[in-house]
Amino acid sequence: MNSFPLLYLSCILAGFALIRVPLSGFMEPLEPLVLIVGVLTILLFSCVLIYKGILCLVGKG
Repeated sequence: MNSFPLLYLSCILAGFALIRVPLSGFMEPLEPLVLIVGVLTILLFSCVLIYKGILCLVGKG
């Protein structure tokens, strides 16, 4: 596997951190945007990790 699986896992963890971050004060209006970015980050890097895993299992990765 020539890519960086630990980087993908850390990006997934960063997505979970974005979901859990408490925003208050003048940053509070950005909360829905941060939630959407966190969910999209988790979904994107999870799909990439699954895709790379399948390619590795098939023998093309």
